[in-house]
Amino acid sequence: MAISSFHPPLRTLMGPGPSDVHPRILEALGRPTLGHLDPLFVGMMDETKTLLKYAFQTSNELTLPISAPGSAGMEACFVNLLEPGDKALVCVNGVFGNRMIENVTRCGAIAIRLDFAWGTAVDPAVVEAALKEHGDVKVLAFVHAETSTGALSDAETLCGLAKQYGCLSIVDAVTSMGGVPLLVDQWQADAVYSGSQKCLSCTPGLSPVTFSPAAVAAIKARKHPVQSWFLDMNLILGYWGEGGKRAYHHTAPVNALYGLHESLVMLQEEGLENAWQRHAIMHRALAAGLESLGVEFVVAAEQRLPQLNSVYIPAGVDDAATRQYLLANHNLEIGAGLGDLAGKVWRIGLMGYSAKPENIRLLLSALAAAMQAQGYECDAQAALAAADAVLA
Repeated sequence: MAISSFHPPLRTLMGPGPSDVHPRILEALGRPTLGHLDPLFVGMMDETKTLLKYAFQTSNELTLPISAPGSAGMEACFVNLLEPGDKALVCVNGVFGNRMIENVTRCGAIAIRLDFAWGTAVDPAVVEAALKEHGDVKVLAFVHAETSTGALSDAETLCGLAKQYGCLSIVDAVTSMGGVPLLVDQWQADAVYSGSQKCLSCTPGLSPVTFSPAAVAAIKARKHPVQSWFLDMNLILGYWGEGGKRAYHHTAPVNALYGLHESLVMLQEEGLENAWQRHAIMHRALAAGLESLGVEFVVAAEQRLPQLNSVYIPAGVDDAATRQYLLANHNLEIGAGLGDLAGKVWRIGLMGYSAKPENIRLLLSALAAAMQAQGYECDAQAALAAADAVLA
């Protein structure tokens, strides 16, 4: 059988990620490939680090993109900071907290699990009580923006507790970078990882990470080698270090890094605070429209992540049939629920380039039509009017 070139349709991506990729970034991906040790490419690497420091709001020297998706960024933080026998206090309020537990145990470390109801933020009072009880914890790990539920936790308070009780913090910021405030230095976060495909509107496959001086000191003081050769920050630094001759570590994804560089240039042009405000406004408009349709949110307003909207599927409406209708009739993708929320919720993304008025209007009118086709009564025009009132 002869296989021909693959030409995907033009979708509108409003799921939990990836988000729509901006045309400027698509153009950047197609630029001529350079060697990964080419002096011009090395110069762009240095610019990418500078831009990432801006996005993270940090001066951490060890700030770079891991050549793999956000899951590898998570693993990089855990394998570099944890050794066999170390204790890690892990907050679980969704799928990605569970993945943190898995990383801890695979490092040979001891996971102390703190569970919180899905759809709620991590409770700092519960965390502080656990830190008081377990005085020998090396790491406090939590998800800043839980993609499986849309809950946003108070990272500043949680990182402050880690400092107060003498441990390091590992923060999952995969869905938060570029969409809500992420202030690494101000919050004294120690190891933070993100992803390229969410609010940065880049293609999937890269994971920005940053490590504080305290985290770097812990890496240098290890008694055992980092269990992952590829993710050992001691080795990666030889390639991503500042200036001078770069030591070969791996063949960097050159064109993917062009895309990340362009997305970070665009974030700098927009301004972080403007990007945060844009996501907040788009969320309020979407929420007004969804509530007009009778669709209820999983997360309380004060703990809600603006760029990832988890909503309950109305009674009598079929999950898979609705998502298939949106895809087949409108080339529109939204996400299904994960874990405890599978089959109960939709996850609607408003990330990066996807966070714009025309996407909100498309989603509201298409979702109304999909539900009406199943006998659900709702008023699309009223929903659009409610959203437009916020956008105005």
